Amino acid sequence: MTAQDHVRWLSQPQLQTPTIIAGFNGWNDAADASSTAIRTLIQAWNAEPLAEIDPEEFTDFATIRPSVKIDNGITRSIVWPKVSMWHASTPGADVILLLGPEPSLKWRLFSEQIVHVAQHFNAHMLVTIGALLADVSHRSDVQVLATANDDATIDRFELSRSRYEGPTGIISVVHDGFLNASIPGVSLWAAVPAIASQIPSPKAANALIARACEIIGTPAPLSYLHNQVVAYDHRVEEMIDDDEDLREYVERLDELGEDAFGVENPNQLEFEFSDNQDITEDDGAVLADEVEQFLRDQDKN
Repeated sequence: MTAQDHVRWLSQPQLQTPTIIAGFNGWNDAADASSTAIRTLIQAWNAEPLAEIDPEEFTDFATIRPSVKIDNGITRSIVWPKVSMWHASTPGADVILLLGPEPSLKWRLFSEQIVHVAQHFNAHMLVTIGALLADVSHRSDVQVLATANDDATIDRFELSRSRYEGPTGIISVVHDGFLNASIPGVSLWAAVPAIASQIPSPKAANALIARACEIIGTPAPLSYLHNQVVAYDHRVEEMIDDDEDLREYVERLDELGEDAFGVENPNQLEFEFSDNQDITEDDGAVLADEVEQFLRDQDKN
């Protein structure tokens, strides 16, 4: 069985050395920042379905459960958790967008699926986006850590070299697969306020979008989330106003500024705060449907 046996193609567009922008929900997606970023890019760029990765080999369905969907109030069907891909052409570059749950099983084989898609279209770069919880203030600009592992990419985009050592997630495994295939990769991580971990952060999503678009050389569609960013700030401020201890804590963070986020601590930068994230058994189970619902909600707004 070859890697492509797990990829179900939905279209075969003509793409010119695309960039792959990938996000996974779950451990890598504090405050839904990276998944919101991918969904927003799908909408803003009118992306079309490209492919799906069959979840059977890679998913523990007792942990990430499929869902039952009823169509027209009559027909019941099973919606399986899967990683989906879309394609789009932007003013700066062709792109492939990837979104889905972090797989439970066979990470190396799973990574081969994405590498196969990249090689099929002669992709020239991988950009992954993630978000972590950190001691930062929601009133500050969102800090985005950008790293790479090859000197050419680091020099080209003025990135840092990842120095993290320890337990890791699917993003690192995918990057390793791309590195072995001689395709450079960039890893972006947005710092999300730990005090607002349960509130989806369009602010962090916009920061990820801005940095990713800067790297691939295309205008960033930041206006799509503008109203949600304003509402997010108001919601967090209301939460703080109701708690004196939180107010004092945020004031201390404001005084520290960027120093509140320990940029000199490589272990903190990637995963220290991820252990505090709540991951439910249904994370990613219906991401394709969630994308469609997200687009419908945006149209209403």
